[in-house]
Amino acid sequence: MNSASATKLRGLLSAEPKVVSVGLSLFADALRAQAIPVVEVPWQPPLGDTNRLFSVMSDPRRLAANAQALEAMLNAGAQLVGLRPARECLGLADNEFLHSGPPLEFERASGPMRGALAGAVVFEGLTDTLEDAEAGLADGRFRMAPCHSKDAVGPMAGVISPSMWMFELVDPVYGNRAYCSLNEGLGKVLRYGANNDEVLDRLRWMRDILGPVLAQAVAAHGPIDTKYYVSQMLASGDEGHNRNRTATLLFLRDLMPDLLALDFASADLAEVCRFLGANDYFALNLVMPTCKLAMAAAKGIPGSSLVVTMARNGTDFGIQLSGTGDEWFTGPAQVAEGLYLGDYGPEDANPDIGDSAITETAGIGGLAMAAAPAVVRLVGGDVAFAVETTRRMYEITAGEHPIHQIPILEFRGVPSGIDLVKVLRTTVLPQINTGMAGRIAGVGQVGAGLVNPPMDCFTNGLESLGQ
Repeated sequence: MNSASATKLRGLLSAEPKVVSVGLSLFADALRAQAIPVVEVPWQPPLGDTNRLFSVMSDPRRLAANAQALEAMLNAGAQLVGLRPARECLGLADNEFLHSGPPLEFERASGPMRGALAGAVVFEGLTDTLEDAEAGLADGRFRMAPCHSKDAVGPMAGVISPSMWMFELVDPVYGNRAYCSLNEGLGKVLRYGANNDEVLDRLRWMRDILGPVLAQAVAAHGPIDTKYYVSQMLASGDEGHNRNRTATLLFLRDLMPDLLALDFASADLAEVCRFLGANDYFALNLVMPTCKLAMAAAKGIPGSSLVVTMARNGTDFGIQLSGTGDEWFTGPAQVAEGLYLGDYGPEDANPDIGDSAITETAGIGGLAMAAAPAVVRLVGGDVAFAVETTRRMYEITAGEHPIHQIPILEFRGVPSGIDLVKVLRTTVLPQINTGMAGRIAGVGQVGAGLVNPPMDCFTNGLESLGQ
C-alpha cells in the first residue's frame, strides 16, 4: 500500500462502523441481535428474462428515446375545446360501443362490464331488455372495442355509446386529441355496472340537457386549460384520481357566467349547476383525457421503454409502451385492497377495472398520493404510507414534472415516465388508487382501495422491446 492510500485509510476504524445490508434480511437481523445499527437496502434479482432485460438495457437507442418520450410527455398541453356526441367525434356506428381496458370478448367480460354494456344498448334504444342486449353483444350484433383504440378514455367499465356526449380536448403543442364521456356521479351508475331505470333515466337527462348545456357554455367561454387544473389540484390536496374537488369547482367557476347566460329553461340550468356542484368526481373525466394527451405525445418512439398506457377491463390489466406501438401486454386484473361501503366485503368486489389508471401513467393519482394525504381515508393506508408511496415511485420513473408539484415534498415534481426496465430491475410496481365495482352486474360501487398492476404486464412487454 502506498503512502497516499494509507493516508486515506487512516482513522477508518476509529469511529463506530456504519453497516449497510443489501438483499436478504438474515445478515441485518444477526447484526441487530448484537445491538449493531444497520441500514437495510431492499434488493432482489430483477424479474423476467434477465438476458432479455440486459439486452434491452444495452439498446443504444433506449436512453435517448426515453429522454425524448419524457420531454414530450412533460411538454404536452391540454385544452377543453368542446363537447360532441360520440357518434360525431369518434365516428361510432349505431351498434358500436367502447369499453375500458385492453381488447375483450364479451364471453370473458366481468359482471360490471356486462351490466354496463347491456345497459348502454338499452339506453340507445337498440333493444328493450337487458337479456336481449347481452345476447346481441355475445353474437356480434352489437360491436365492442377499447376506448383507447379511438383516442378516448372511460372510468371503470368506461362504456361509451353513440349518443353520449364527449369532452373533446386538444393538445396545442403536438396536435393530438382525446375524449372522455361525462361523469354520472357515485353509487348506482352505469360505469359501475348498474343499469336500472334510475341509471338509464339519468343518462337520458345527461344526453338531452347536460350535454347540450355544457357544449354551448364551453363554446361561449372558449378553450379551457385543463393541464392548469391538474397543477392546482396537486397544490390543493387532490391527487387527480380519487380526489377531484378542486378541478370540479374550478370548472364550475370558469363556466358559470357563460352557462347562466344561455337560452335554456332556468330550471334546466339550475339542475346542471346542482349536478356539477354535488359531484366531486365530475372533473375526473376532464383529468383523464388531459393525462391521455400527455401520454399520446410520448407514443411511437422506437427503443423507448416508457409506459404510455395502463388500463383495466375488469378481467385483464394491460399496458402499452412508447416503443411498441398499439400492442397490449396483459395480465390478470387484481382485486383492490381497501375500504368497503356498508356491509360489502372482498367477496363482493370485482377485479380492477377502468381507464382511469391513465392518471397514474401520467404521474398523478397513486403516484402522487403524497399531495393528497386525505385520500387514505377513502382508499386505506395512512398519511405516512401516502408519502412513502410517492417517494418509492421515483425509483421506477424517468424524471419529474416541472409544473405538477407536491407541496409536502418541498414542491418536488410528481414522478413521471414509468420505465418498464426500472420496474423489472427494482420489482417496484406502480401504485394505483381506484374505486371498486361489485362483481355482480347492477350492484354498483362497493368500495375504494389500492391496487398494483400484475408483474406479467411488464415481463410480457419486455419480450417485444428492441425487436
